Amino acid sequence: MRVLGIDPGLRNMGWGVIEAEGSRLRHVANGICKSEGDDLARRLLSLYDQLRAVIAAHAPGAAAVEQTFVNSDGAGTLKLGQARGIALLVPAQAGLVVGEYAPNAVKKAVVGVGHADKGQIAHMVRLQLPGVVLAGPDAADALAIAICHAHHLQSAGHLARALAQAEVRR
Repeated sequence: MRVLGIDPGLRNMGWGVIEAEGSRLRHVANGICKSEGDDLARRLLSLYDQLRAVIAAHAPGAAAVEQTFVNSDGAGTLKLGQARGIALLVPAQAGLVVGEYAPNAVKKAVVGVGHADKGQIAHMVRLQLPGVVLAGPDAADALAIAICHAHHLQSAGHLARALAQAEVRR
């Protein structure tokens, strides 16, 4: 299954696509959607158009978005929330179910600890996806989100199979 990870941002929205086959992961593509425009509406529209093009080009079967980190800058958090809305809307419009993960959950899934820095995340993404050339820290974060979601989907698949087997045995 192809999994799209999205790291929402108003200036730079990172994206990464991986192929998950069982426990094996393979890098497909990654990049950064850079917002363009003089006002917020134009910037959001440019992110929308670019993310639609990513989905059209790579045809993911699943998507995941990082949850918003709320900080003391209320205006900045609201703007990030609007970009996150685009990150949720575009895959949903494409018919994808969208997973959402807290930043600490992504870091724990990829690095093993919930408070890893961007350098550690990029390093572990490179280890798990040999040969990957990262478009930048936002793309590395997006690939980490995709990896986290792939692990979640794999665990959910194992659980579903176990429940189905238990039902058959009844």
